[in-house]
Amino acid sequence: MSRYEKLAAEYGTPLYVYDLDEVAAAREQLFDQLPEPFELFYALKANPHPDLLKALRSGDGRRCRAEISSTGELANALAAGFAGSDCMYTGPGKTFGELREAMSLGVRMFSTDSVTDVQHVGQVATELGITAECLLRVNLATASAGSGIRMTGTPSQFGFDAERLPEELGELRRVDGVTIAGMHLFPLSNTADEDALISEFQNTIAGAAALSELLDLPLRYLDIGGGFSVPYGVPGGRASYPKLRQELEIALDVHFPNWRAGSPQLACESGRYLIGASGTLLAGVSNVKVSRGKKFVILDAGINTFGGMSGLGRLMPVQVGTDDEEPTETVSLVGPLCTPGDTFGRAVKVPGLAPGDVIRIPNVGAYGPTASLLMFLGRPSPTEVVVRGDEIVSVSRLDHSRSYDYQAVAR
Repeated sequence: MSRYEKLAAEYGTPLYVYDLDEVAAAREQLFDQLPEPFELFYALKANPHPDLLKALRSGDGRRCRAEISSTGELANALAAGFAGSDCMYTGPGKTFGELREAMSLGVRMFSTDSVTDVQHVGQVATELGITAECLLRVNLATASAGSGIRMTGTPSQFGFDAERLPEELGELRRVDGVTIAGMHLFPLSNTADEDALISEFQNTIAGAAALSELLDLPLRYLDIGGGFSVPYGVPGGRASYPKLRQELEIALDVHFPNWRAGSPQLACESGRYLIGASGTLLAGVSNVKVSRGKKFVILDAGINTFGGMSGLGRLMPVQVGTDDEEPTETVSLVGPLCTPGDTFGRAVKVPGLAPGDVIRIPNVGAYGPTASLLMFLGRPSPTEVVVRGDEIVSVSRLDHSRSYDYQAVAR
């Protein structure tokens, strides 16, 4: 009996299994592909599981920092051992309430997307008698790469339009309670094409340097974003970027000649690359049926379990495996929910499956349960097991609950 069979037999399905050895390997690989002084932020939106956070926070000189976008993610980061000062708070819709909570818990760095965003940060920092560091997230007017998910060069709720910064900078400099510490650029996401990724980073670095000179704005900190790729729900390994380090060094030598001395401090960020390959989803076959000549394999895991932000079109198709069989037929692979949208794929190759069988979906460490429709139809959350080698580190399950405010009803 394989490890996955044993875990499914002991804890049932649907079941996520996360391998901490794989998390550590991904972190080391990404650090190896970046120049030495780079800091690396982990984007908690990919997976906020505390054991994964602890693994990414540990390490000899290669500790990840935390990129968060809510006070909920901040709470997860702090519970995993990150300090508030380890966190960069991002997002275009920060409220006064969450800014107060974040700063009260030690967060000092904020990626900001507009003049009013900086003003809100400054207002709360002034109230608390502190100074916050603002990175200006910049939406460059031009882009380079043609692959991956485009995050710049178009109208967006994210970032300052680069062409408007000269007229906005005076107002930004008058905001009390903040220091304009640098820039944050995030041009694209999830590209396995190394040449495209390098070209985008070169464009980003050149654009940041040109803006810094044009605005007479020295950069203490420069976050050039991410874009690192790993398969999602299909077999395969993390993308490799063997030329990236050298090409980044060349670009930085041209545009920021003092970067090796820490001026500016440089950073990248990643979510899926660091933890995507660590996760495997085990799902049980509940039923198999034929309808008008088409076979449907119905699983106990659906888009409530493995949604992968399916509403954004990022889910399918998956590929599944079992422990001892090769694919022999093509089926519609669906979940248990009462909606035709609960479909993993309409032409998925599988071995001959029967009720009671267990299938595996690989590379699901990122955008799993917390990116799914967990509460839809009230089905229980999947169990999550964290392993390191043969050791089981933890077994947990997210809980759905409703809290009542009877005092508000009385009022």
